[in-house]
Amino acid sequence: MMTLNALKKPRRSTHPKKRVGRGQGSGQGKTAGRGGKGQKARSGNMHFEGFEGGQSPLQRRLPKFGFTPPNRKEFAIVSLDNLETFGAGATVDEASLRKAGFVKGGAWTGIKVLGSGKLSKKLTVKAHRFSAGAKEAISKAGGTVEELPLMAHKPEAAAKAHSGKGVPVAKAQ
Repeated sequence: MMTLNALKKPRRSTHPKKRVGRGQGSGQGKTAGRGGKGQKARSGNMHFEGFEGGQSPLQRRLPKFGFTPPNRKEFAIVSLDNLETFGAGATVDEASLRKAGFVKGGAWTGIKVLGSGKLSKKLTVKAHRFSAGAKEAISKAGGTVEELPLMAHKPEAAAKAHSGKGVPVAKAQ
């Protein structure tokens, strides 16, 4: 029986390394195994990824599409059906929506309330954006809508952000 530690490579299975391009005495002749002339005989041929022999490569044939703006605003979406779960007279803000599990993750610019569903309770809803239908439904139910600003900067923070950029800054009092 053969064991792994007794394995040997076959005789003459390793070949000496070819020293290519070292002249006539190397055994590779004057063309060093590349044949005569042509694109493949030249140095620096076809060595980049995606080369298709001069045919327009796939990455250039396919159309470009899409654009993701770097300063896009992404809102966590909450519907009126979600607000229905809160008790009458409650104040619904980001903290209470997170506690109830309707807003998850931290990558949101703000919260937007959409008017899908029905609302029958009087609520005070604080969010960054509201659809027209949501505003109407909340006020119809006797509640109030508070639209929060997206980012609230302190005057000194704004001054630091715009320092030296030619933007006039209001002085903090």
